[in-house]
Amino acid sequence: MSTTALHGKSFIGKEPSAEGRRSFLATNPATGATLEPHFREASLGEANRALSLAERAFTELRCRPPAERAAFLDRIADEILELGDALIERAVEETGLPSARIQGERARTVGQLRMFANLIREGSWVDARIDHAAPERKPAPKPDVRRMLVSIGPVIVFGASNFPLAFSVAGGDTASALAAGNPVIVKAHRAHPGTGELVARAILQAAEKTDMPDGVFSFLHGAGSELGAHLVRHPAAKAVAFTGSLSGGRALFDMAASRPEPIPVYAEMSSVNPVFVLPGALKARADELAAGLHQSVTLGVGQFCTNPGLLVGLKSDEWSLLTTRLKDLISSTSPGTMLHVGIREGYEAGTRNLASVSGVSVAARSSLAADAARTQAQAMLFTAEASTFLEKRELSEEIFGPSTLLLTCGSRAELESIARNLHGHLTATVQGTAQDLLEYAELVRILETKVGRLLFNGYPTGVEVCPSMHHGGPYPATSYSHFTSVGTAAILRFTRPLCYQGFPEEALPPELRDSNERGIWRLVDGQFGR
Repeated sequence: MSTTALHGKSFIGKEPSAEGRRSFLATNPATGATLEPHFREASLGEANRALSLAERAFTELRCRPPAERAAFLDRIADEILELGDALIERAVEETGLPSARIQGERARTVGQLRMFANLIREGSWVDARIDHAAPERKPAPKPDVRRMLVSIGPVIVFGASNFPLAFSVAGGDTASALAAGNPVIVKAHRAHPGTGELVARAILQAAEKTDMPDGVFSFLHGAGSELGAHLVRHPAAKAVAFTGSLSGGRALFDMAASRPEPIPVYAEMSSVNPVFVLPGALKARADELAAGLHQSVTLGVGQFCTNPGLLVGLKSDEWSLLTTRLKDLISSTSPGTMLHVGIREGYEAGTRNLASVSGVSVAARSSLAADAARTQAQAMLFTAEASTFLEKRELSEEIFGPSTLLLTCGSRAELESIARNLHGHLTATVQGTAQDLLEYAELVRILETKVGRLLFNGYPTGVEVCPSMHHGGPYPATSYSHFTSVGTAAILRFTRPLCYQGFPEEALPPELRDSNERGIWRLVDGQFGR
C-alpha cells in the first residue's frame, strides 16, 4: 500500500472502497484551485460494512493486552512521521495554513498518540477499586467487589475543519478511543480529504504491522450530512466525538438521544472565551495587554475554538488607552485566508449581523480589503456598552474568526453582571494583579461556574496537551462539561465501569487481581496504593 499516492477512496477496514455515486474535489482556499483526485463519498452500505467489521474487531481488541494497544499507537505515530513532506504539503494545499503550523500540529498529533500509549502501558487510568469480602460482617456478610473501567465498542469520530491533524483522523479523539480498546470509524472532513486519506493509510499500515484485527479502524468520505447521521444512528455505534458548530453538534446529540439505545455524543461546539481585564492590570500594562489580546484574537485568522471573542473592562483612562491601541492593531492587520469558503461565509454573516445590532459599533477593521477569491477575511473590533450586551442575548453568540467584541462597564456590579449572564464557555481569562484577585474575588467565583478552564494573566488560545488539561465546559461549549477532549482524561469518554462480584482471582482481569501484577495504583479497601 503506497502511503503518498491518493486514490480518493474510503477504507472499510483495511480495504479501499468506492461504491458511492457522488464525488467531490478538495479546494485550495488560498488560490481557489481544485485539487485532484476526486473523492468518492461512501455509501450507506459501506458505512454498514465498516460498523459490522468494527463490531467483530471489538470482540478481539478489548481482550488485547494494553502493551499491544500501546505498540499500535506508537506505530501510528511512526507511520505519520514517515509520510514526511507529502503530508505537510497536502495539508498546506487543502487548508491554506502555513507549513510551520502544520508541522507543529503534526508534532502535537504524534505526541498525543505517544502520550496515550504511555498512559495505557502504565495502566492506573482504569481506576481499579477492590473491596475484599468480609464474611464475618453482621448483620449480612460483605461480598468481594471489584471495579474498573473497560472499553465500550465502536466509536464514531468526526474530523474537525480547523485542525486537519490534531482533531481529525488520528487526533485526540481517535487516539483516546483506540487507547481505551475501541475500534474507530472516522468520517473525514471534506475540507481536507487528501490529508485525511494519507493519515488513514498511516493508521492502517500501523494496524497491519502490529497485527491489529481488521476493522479496528475505518475511514469514510462524505460531503453532506446523510452519512454522518447514518453512522450515529447505527446500532453498532457506542459513542460519538465531534468538534464543530453548535448546530451540527446539537443535531448529532439529538439523533443519538433519540435512538432506541441512546449513546453519548461528546461534542465541542461553541465558545466566546471572555477575557476580563481588571484595573490593576490596566494601570500596569495596558499597551502590553492590547498587543497580547490582538495576537490571540487574530492567531490563525481567529480559527480556534479558544479565540477570545469578548473583552470586558471598567471605564477608565487606561481602558480607553487599551481600546485605542487595539483599534490601531486591528486596522494594521492584513486580511488572512480562512480554512474554507464555508467558514468565511459564516464569519462574514456573523460580523454583518453583529454590526447591525443597535448599540454595537464597528471600531476597527483591517485597512486592506479582503480578497474573496483567496478566501480572505478582515480582522474586526466591535465595541458596545455592557448594558447593550445584557439586553441583547445575540451578542453572546460565537463568531468563528478574527473578531472580538469589547464591552465597557460602568461599575464592578456591571462587570459581575456580564459574568453572571454568560453561557457556558471553554475558557474565561482574568487579567489582573494579586490585589485585583482579592478585590474581584466574586467575579472569579462566578466565572468558575461558567467555564472548564479559568486562566490568570494568560491568553486562551493555545491548549497544553497534558494530563491536567481540561478542554471542555458547560453547554453550549460542550455537550458534557465533565469530560475533556484534550489530555489523558479524554480516554474516560470511551469507557464504562464494570464491577465483578465474587469472582475467583484467576478469573479476574489482571488489574483486579490481588497480586497486582501490573503494579498500578488502585483503591484497595479504601486505601490508595500499588
